[in-house]
Amino acid sequence: MANELTHMMSWTFVQECPIPNDVNNLLLPGENAVAAYKTIRDSAIFTNKRLIVRDAQGITGKKVEIYSLPYSSINMWSSENAGKIDFNAEIELWTRAGNIKVNLRKGIDVRRFDLLIATAVLG
Repeated sequence: MANELTHMMSWTFVQECPIPNDVNNLLLPGENAVAAYKTIRDSAIFTNKRLIVRDAQGITGKKVEIYSLPYSSINMWSSENAGKIDFNAEIELWTRAGNIKVNLRKGIDVRRFDLLIATAVLG
């Protein structure tokens, strides 16, 4: 199962974007969205309590799977900036559910992303 989870949990964030208006129906009382990133087909939203990744599926994209990662489940993370040859920066999260890899496309500030995680997990 761990290998399946590791393979399944890999996302690519394309660029930072405005927080989608429809995310409010996913938030608990006292939970606030603080940042959002466009993924290949949908979006990822950082709140003050968790990371929410919406993944549109199928040809039409009307089927949506939502992943919710509470920050309390993150045990450790690493960040790697893009080099001259690499186009993507990478973040890897070690969680109670397994490893999650996030590829950050060129133009996303990996250190800002790292700070979002640090603030959420340690703050």
